[in-house]
Amino acid sequence: MADGILKVGQITNSAGSGNITIGSGVTLQSNVPAFEAYLSSSQTLSDATTTKVQYDTEVFDTDGCYDNSTNYRFTPTEAGKYFVYIANSVSADAAARAIQVYNYIYKNGSSYKFAVHDANSNNGTCFDPFLSAVVDMNGTTDYLEGFTNINVSSGTPSAQGSANKRTYFGAYKIGA
Repeated sequence: MADGILKVGQITNSAGSGNITIGSGVTLQSNVPAFEAYLSSSQTLSDATTTKVQYDTEVFDTDGCYDNSTNYRFTPTEAGKYFVYIANSVSADAAARAIQVYNYIYKNGSSYKFAVHDANSNNGTCFDPFLSAVVDMNGTTDYLEGFTNINVSSGTPSAQGSANKRTYFGAYKIGA
């Protein structure tokens, strides 16, 4: 079947049971739609301000559901549960210290889940908090975005972007 969709409730071999052999050249897809993107160059942030991170370089995007140039959001076209993850490597400039770092997963423009690294008593210059969640998506209008917020003692903070992919965002479907 060329460019079609086959939906079946049960598949058996000619004997009615046993194994089915998939021929070469056939691609089986699961956990899609899926994407991962990263920040390719550093993004300047404002101190103590929640800011959308502009993950501008796609590692992969199975169904073209991630916008890496305008809205920096994932809008999957299939309803279901999605495993979502972000890591934002944020830093203070050389003379400053990071006090708190928050990473957020936003759903439809509002905070859905967040993680915080509070370094108030032991300030540092760079933190890479990781955050993940399972999120129900409707397959039409629901969308996801990644945000960060860093509070520094002085200076201008930034999200670290590079080919090393330290600041990244991804998601994949895990079920109905």
